[in-house]
Formats: sequence, structure tokens, C-alpha cells
Amino acid sequence: MADYELALSSGPSVKDLSFVWAPETGLPQIQNKKSEFGVLAKYKPQDVLQEKNLVDGLYVPPLDQKKLRKLAVKNVKETSGSKWFNMPAPTITPEVKRDLQLLKLRDVIDPKQHYKKNDTKGVPKFFQVGRYVEGPTEFYSSRLTKKERKETFADEFLANPQLKAYRKRKYTEIQEQKAQGGKKFYKQKKNRQKPSFAKD
Repeated sequence: MADYELALSSGPSVKDLSFVWAPETGLPQIQNKKSEFGVLAKYKPQDVLQEKNLVDGLYVPPLDQKKLRKLAVKNVKETSGSKWFNMPAPTITPEVKRDLQLLKLRDVIDPKQHYKKNDTKGVPKFFQVGRYVEGPTEFYSSRLTKKERKETFADEFLANPQLKAYRKRKYTEIQEQKAQGGKKFYKQKKNRQKPSFAKD
């Protein structure tokens, strides 16, 4: 056996050559405690920063007073004021936005029903969505049934058969008006002028 082979065989094992490296941060050493589940690290953040300097234990606020004031203003939840019972600003989802747009166009949806003109442009900042509760004076025939009730205003509007018929009629009227002056329009007009036995 060669000399280098003897040196390798008599040298330390691979297990003994394992190294543990940790950067020098100036923080206190982590105490490791071996257990049946592995190595548990005991580290207290109070050793580095006191808890009173942390907001929810996650964020260190700036020391600058201006920045602190800005942060305080930002964290205050916006409300409509005490006259409106401090109503909070709701989160606007696509469904809520669609319902608000339909409410603005309600005079177009039902031409027989007249509403006060709405001057607001865009989505209002403060509003609440509620459920309409019928009064005791209203009779059952004027109320919506359980089947007719939907989750959103848009779903109710699309499910209404009378409004569906009105939409269909208005759509065909607009399509006919747009088709005027075309080749198909003149062909249909010419066909209407023919006597019944000569029609296509």
C-alpha cells in the first residue's frame, strides 16, 4: 500500500470534516437545542429590538416626526363623517361597479319609470349596499318571489322577462335603423312593394 493511501485511511472521516459557517452580524448567538424532532433554534427578537419599537411585531416606524404623522394619517380609516354615522368606504369589486353603472342607467332600462337625474360622475366614494325589505302595506303580488330574487342587481335585471322583451325590441329597432341604405334594406323594401303572389 502506498504512503498516501495509508495517510488517507488513517486521516479523519468525512463526518469530522463538516464545517458550520455563520456571518458576523453582531447579534447574540442562537442557542441550539437538540430534540427528537431535530434542532430547535431558540432566538428572541427582544435581544435585538424591543417590542415597543415594533408595529405588530413586523415594522420599525421611522424616527422622523413628519413621516410618523404621514403614516398615522395613512393608517386612519377613511369615513364619511359623524353626520353619516362614520360610514366606511367600501371595497369596489367588479360586481359592485357593474351594479352602480346599471343604477345610473335605470331610467333607460325602464322607460315607463321616471327617476331624478343623477349628476354624479364616476363611482361614489362612500356608499352601502343593502337588501330591500318590503313594507307591511305592500301586497304579495307587488313583491319579488324567492325564485325571482338574485344576488346582484345586474342578475335581477337580466332575469326579468318584461325587460328582456323590451331590450330585444329596442335592439331590433336599432339594427333596422342602422341597416337603412344598404343593399339588403332596398331588397327587402322592394320585396314588400311586390304583390303577395310575386313575393320571394
